[in-house]
Amino acid sequence: MAKQTQHWYASWFDTPFYHILYKDRNHNEAQLFMDNLTNYLNLPEHGEILDLACGKGRHSLYLNSLGYNVTGVDLSENSIAYAKQFENETLHFDVHDMCKPYKKQFDAVFNLFTSFGYFEKEEDNLNTIKAIQEDLNETGFGVIDFLNSQYIIDHLVSEDVKTVQGIDFYQKRSIQDGYIVKDISFSTEGEDYKFQERVKAFTLKDFETLFEKAGVYLLDVFGDYKLNRFDAKTSERLVMIFK
Repeated sequence: MAKQTQHWYASWFDTPFYHILYKDRNHNEAQLFMDNLTNYLNLPEHGEILDLACGKGRHSLYLNSLGYNVTGVDLSENSIAYAKQFENETLHFDVHDMCKPYKKQFDAVFNLFTSFGYFEKEEDNLNTIKAIQEDLNETGFGVIDFLNSQYIIDHLVSEDVKTVQGIDFYQKRSIQDGYIVKDISFSTEGEDYKFQERVKAFTLKDFETLFEKAGVYLLDVFGDYKLNRFDAKTSERLVMIFK
């Protein structure tokens, strides 16, 4: 029988298979984004950054190499346990639920690579934005890097197979009740696995409504990691700067 658990983001992200499937993510692109973002925000030298939903810490590590004091937090205990090997005086990792404020304030809070819109409870989306606001100091900036749902839906690949490290990951994508859904199934070492990713198909207008409810101000919107302007039809990303 296929192994499956209820809260997909708590279980799937905590497995080694999640990191195997996405191991080919473009690190150069991620570093370019961090360069462009920190330059645009003009963060203070040795500024404090919270990397919210940091995973194994790839963005945190690079931001720290640029000279920033970085705290990476994630719900996944396994990811944080892995990231802790890289800790130093100006880089720390902690298990934390991003729906709740952290214990200090920062010059910037980064929520990167579509690490939003997972929650089963609708109010947790608003709670996360409120928590980010509480985590910012007087001059701090919040950043949410989300997928452009309209672009994703228009270019949805309904089914494919991705083979990584000898594992065939069968991926089926669909739109269900306002969520972009990916069903992932695979077999390895005699066991069958099934996981599902569910991301709320938020539009820019949806975020504007959430920001208004949270009392935060949207300052700028970009459509890619080079910080080109956002176009709902053609942009692959939705990068929002707020405070």
